[in-house]
Amino acid sequence: MRIRPYVEFAKRAFSREGTYRTQVFTHIGSVLLRVFLLSMVWTALYRNNGEQAGITLPAMITYATLALLLDLIYGVNGAYVIREKIREGSIAIDLMRPISVPFYVLADTVGQTLFASMQIIPALGLSLFIVHLDAPATLGAAFAFLVAVLLGFVVNFFLDLIMATITFWTMEIFGVQLMVQFISSLLSGSLVPLYFFPPGIIQQLAFASPFAAIYNAPLSIYIGKVTGLQIVTTLGTQVVWAFVFGVVALGLWRLGERQVVIQGG
Repeated sequence: MRIRPYVEFAKRAFSREGTYRTQVFTHIGSVLLRVFLLSMVWTALYRNNGEQAGITLPAMITYATLALLLDLIYGVNGAYVIREKIREGSIAIDLMRPISVPFYVLADTVGQTLFASMQIIPALGLSLFIVHLDAPATLGAAFAFLVAVLLGFVVNFFLDLIMATITFWTMEIFGVQLMVQFISSLLSGSLVPLYFFPPGIIQQLAFASPFAAIYNAPLSIYIGKVTGLQIVTTLGTQVVWAFVFGVVALGLWRLGERQVVIQGG
């Protein structure tokens, strides 16, 4: 498979996203507002209940702020275009082209994500005027955090691709997608750290779910809840889920290609 065409697809996606300047400022403003509100909420909760699950208030505010910043890149759902193409029937044209549609979507998503990543810099800088953010304990933890963010992106992309590919059979997955997004938000640790879940089977299931590989893994490494050899285990778990989701997504795609139904003719 030639790589160059997909690099060009990524570049075009990056350039395309740069045309929506108003949306950029809107995203950054939204993040800053949520950073302020969440810092107030967590400060009030900690004032009334004290430290929770070994996570201090500064660490909790750091966790919540980084989760919002990561949402800028994890929130890019490039696979959404597949759902629309299948519903419109234009996917048949894409299947005739000499490219891999899933890898085209991946390249397009990477381009969008790279542009979204640039928004993190001003958003992070402005957030520092609102809240104090703890630095990672070591340079090794900082590097592991970045690796975990990358692996979380891969897991999240393949999850989106799986949901989009299901449209081959259902034509509409809006309701299911909302449900999966809610479950993902809850079990990924983007809303509340999984360490705050009631100890026992519920917490164990949350940590064992594939969704924990998206937000919980990198954020746990950053705030020091995962250290030493645990970091290697955490990254390894992310790799496993990325592989499993990738195999499922590409397998469903190959099956879906044989089940193409062009809606409306």
